[in-house]
Amino acid sequence: MQTLNADLLSHDSATSTLERWCAAHRLAEPARIFARRVRGEEKPIPKELRSRLGIDDGEPLAYRQVQLVCGEHVLSEADNWYVPARLSADMNRRLDSSDEPFGKVVKALGFQRRTLAADMLWSPLPPGWEMSEAAGEQARLRIPHALLRHEAILYTSAQQPFSAVVETYTNQLLDFGPWRTYLAARADP
Repeated sequence: MQTLNADLLSHDSATSTLERWCAAHRLAEPARIFARRVRGEEKPIPKELRSRLGIDDGEPLAYRQVQLVCGEHVLSEADNWYVPARLSADMNRRLDSSDEPFGKVVKALGFQRRTLAADMLWSPLPPGWEMSEAAGEQARLRIPHALLRHEAILYTSAQQPFSAVVETYTNQLLDFGPWRTYLAARADP
């Protein structure tokens, strides 16, 4: 998880990073990421993210909730708020009507990602594990649904903020090799 987290933090496109992870861990063939839209109630943008986008309360903001999927695996769940006026008409149309990941649609902007927060939500070994009585025993490893959470702002090559994203990375990132059997048998819902 530390390796994946570092990879995500060192690249501007989470989609490209997840595609590389999916290919390297043979989660699907071909290793293609698509954005499965989650329809329903729109989440309001947190005030601090609206402020970081440099827009007032009256400026239109679009919302897109997706699951980034590789094969059968939901690798991340993302809330994305973006300023439609800062994207081309074609980009807005594609975001409204396709399963293309946000990063692929806006790639022409030469965007840069600035991470605001990166939280490890799970570690296989809890703090102080080495001092516990169970340290030498076989303990059941519980793998929760949410493993990592990132919050970021995307900027155009001209350094104009245009998108705020909150991404939650799931335990399906570990659904490969020996982890596959273990995850199926022991993961928390």
